[in-house]
Amino acid sequence: MPRARNPTARPPGSARANGAPWPVTRERIRTLAHNLWWSWNPAARRLFESMDPTLWRANSHNPIATLNNLSSSRAQTLSSDPDFLSALAAAEHALEAYLASKTWFSSRKRQLTAYFCMEFGIHESLPLYAGGLGILAGDHIKSASDLGVPLVGVGILWKFGYYRQELTKLGETRVVYPAPDFSQLPIESTGKFISLPVGRQTVRCRIWRLTVGRVPVFLLDSDLPTNSPTARALTHHLYRGGDPDYRIRQEILLGIGGMHALDALGLSPTVYHLNEGHAAFAPLERLRRLVAGGKRFGHALNEVRRRSVFTTHTPVPEGNDRFDPALVMKYLGRMPNQMRLNASEFLAFGREDQTDQKESFCMTVLALRLSARSNGVSRLHAETSRRMWKRVFAAARAEEVPIGSVTNGVHPESWIADEARPFYDLYFKPRWNGADPEDDWWKGVGRVPKEELWTLRQTLRKRMISWLRQRSADEATAFNFEEKYAARLLAEVCATLDENALTIGFARRFATYKRAPLIFTDPKRLARLVRNTDRPVQFVFAGKAHPQDRGGQEFVRTLHEFSLTPEFRGRVLLIQNYDMHVGRMLTSGCDVWLNNPVRPMEASGTSGMKSPLNLGINCSILDGWWPEAFNRKNGWVIGGKQFADRKRQDRYDADALYATLEDQVIPLFYRRDRRGVPGAWCRMMAESMRSVCAEFSSHRMVADYARRFYAGAK
Repeated sequence: MPRARNPTARPPGSARANGAPWPVTRERIRTLAHNLWWSWNPAARRLFESMDPTLWRANSHNPIATLNNLSSSRAQTLSSDPDFLSALAAAEHALEAYLASKTWFSSRKRQLTAYFCMEFGIHESLPLYAGGLGILAGDHIKSASDLGVPLVGVGILWKFGYYRQELTKLGETRVVYPAPDFSQLPIESTGKFISLPVGRQTVRCRIWRLTVGRVPVFLLDSDLPTNSPTARALTHHLYRGGDPDYRIRQEILLGIGGMHALDALGLSPTVYHLNEGHAAFAPLERLRRLVAGGKRFGHALNEVRRRSVFTTHTPVPEGNDRFDPALVMKYLGRMPNQMRLNASEFLAFGREDQTDQKESFCMTVLALRLSARSNGVSRLHAETSRRMWKRVFAAARAEEVPIGSVTNGVHPESWIADEARPFYDLYFKPRWNGADPEDDWWKGVGRVPKEELWTLRQTLRKRMISWLRQRSADEATAFNFEEKYAARLLAEVCATLDENALTIGFARRFATYKRAPLIFTDPKRLARLVRNTDRPVQFVFAGKAHPQDRGGQEFVRTLHEFSLTPEFRGRVLLIQNYDMHVGRMLTSGCDVWLNNPVRPMEASGTSGMKSPLNLGINCSILDGWWPEAFNRKNGWVIGGKQFADRKRQDRYDADALYATLEDQVIPLFYRRDRRGVPGAWCRMMAESMRSVCAEFSSHRMVADYARRFYAGAK
């Protein structure tokens, strides 16, 4: 595996107290910023922010953009500021210590896993992700780095990425695609290119490298002047809907192009991990190569399957990519002959019923057929997947389907609020360098004084409310409202948001099955809750729908409309855009994390795993990961009955949600002792942290893959 480059331009601590020439300091900052380790290191982030806090916020916390836009006077000040230079040297030293530390995997037999994914959510300044799949992939990469698991990421460098959501004054979604300047991103050209046949076209791609701690992520970019306009556009938009021709060419680029990229880089992985079906053309390309190279088909197929791991994330049939057979043959028509197959035999790899000549070609089916080890992302999701894909394995019973489970986890350091770090250092003393998947820093939280737990919870809530006020100010000025109306809206929001009120958060992709507006089923009942002056409640919502998901966009419009009505203004807040920074602020600041999907359509739901890291508590339908975590003492379950009729299910779950809030959540939060501390609430916070944080960390998740899947796929 490629070695991480030297993170410093000079030995740590060598900065002269009287300063150094700015070009030298600037290069040291730039070098430090090119390893995304800083995205989970608070001291490094504070260093970058201190260059210019206003620029830092304006540039989505991008250190390189902040550096490039510094005024000359500020640059000269920094180059002679002993405190800044000392902090820079300390950050350089911390990165060196991280890269040099002994890791959990370091003593084990070396192997290399290539981790293919359409999106990677490493940091909000890198628009390479759309939602949960990308955030999960980013946390996987970070934990692989922390644990020393030999792994490289393979993906696409999106020119426009996923869209930025803006709302009209009527709540209609305006899809905006800002074009990033690659020179402002922490990426480096490898100097390598590939040429990939896609149908009758040849697409040339540059290979970029993104360094995440110890792990490189290689990204393909087809937006080159030598390509045709259609070829250049392949790496423009992540998940542009409504165009299967565009989508299949992107997936050819990820899977087959990713294999070409590994060749160009001189990498020979022992394991290929497909994170969702988008990358299923990678094992197909490996099979083609082996057969074309003279291997018997059966032997080649066994070798490909033995070294392939597939993770499915989609329990919704419509979420699994399917293509018309003619479209597949249009772009992959040369493959069957090279694999000594006819067209029907070739297309059968992507069909549930291999004899049905009219069935579409499914990427999930292809990945299942070409991987010896497949898994869902929670136990319940694995059960759902086994029922969904019985026909692929000609299984009479779901139990016979070979799809296991590795429940998702989240990268702890990425999701712990900076303000919580002193609390962690005082009571847990975590050893982040040299992390072990069995580390459980949270097991002693029950011994922490309840007053200290409550102080931290109040600190994080107040921090979030302050941020929401600033965010509301920014968004009010962005609306196309009359100036007076925007000013009044801002004044009301700022006046009504309550630093001490029970705050409930809901932030995720606005797919319709997640039912973001469920709490508004009975507006009058909800208004009584939020307007109770003795026990006030406030809700914060954030999320995006797919650009082509009209139902999800209608949910956004509904929430926007409710948030502006007199009954809910200032008690129900909808954040206009949604990114990783918003996710961090809400999961750390909200007291309760709300999740109310239609069971069993939530594969995992990792946002709820982030909240307990900051003493938050989950209130959720028993779906995704929550059935594994809920122990009757660490949160609440909404409802429990299931109905075939969707409208009946929605009414039942809404009523159960209201009852849970009215009878359990709100009374517990406001039941205080003489010092104003809610003792029972603090015990539930502690139990939430104790029972969730270690078990649902991405360290445990990556170790599960390394032990159970990667080790056996050699």
